[in-house]
Amino acid sequence: MSDKPELKQKMAYHPLLLGGIALIAGALLVFADAGTRDQIAERQAEDLRASLTQVVQDKEHDNKLLEDTVVLHAPLEFCDYKTGITFYRARLQGKIVAVSYQVIAMGYSGAINIMMSVRRDGTIMGVRVISHTETPGLGDKIEAAKSDWVNHFSGMSLEKESPKQWAVKKDGGSLDQFSGATITPRAVVRAVHKGLLYFKAHRAEILGEATDG
Repeated sequence: MSDKPELKQKMAYHPLLLGGIALIAGALLVFADAGTRDQIAERQAEDLRASLTQVVQDKEHDNKLLEDTVVLHAPLEFCDYKTGITFYRARLQGKIVAVSYQVIAMGYSGAINIMMSVRRDGTIMGVRVISHTETPGLGDKIEAAKSDWVNHFSGMSLEKESPKQWAVKKDGGSLDQFSGATITPRAVVRAVHKGLLYFKAHRAEILGEATDG
């Protein structure tokens, strides 16, 4: 009979112990998250700055690109986005000279993330692939480090090139495809073209210019 209170105490002790451990673990996770959140955000900002530098050289602007942005949340009929695009505006002596933004292509192996910059007149300043999962030795030639193919976008525009030219040569366009890999460059060309179409359609909003009416 005397063992029953002791047994009840032991039975009550285990849930309390487990609860205490759970609270301590939860508190440690909160503190760890708070301690690393700023570091993660800073690393992400550094990666973004590095990507932007690839398409907009420092000599082209005198402002901080990450602090001069505009986000368009309107339905993106020209790009494969569901939320919105952040445009990073490059200024020189206060005037916007170019904008940089990301577009997404669906390649052979998955999503291809592309950073592109466009001058205010609609001419492409630069294009770089910042991440992808394409086949090494074939589709990875979209990387600037593997091939100069992506550099051919520089100087292109909707005015200089006809819609038909915005395709790989296999499809009757003006851009090369890769030997044994047509899907990847085709996807990149289409994404960059859509990105230019979007810029043209929303140029006033992106550049912060007033529109008539």
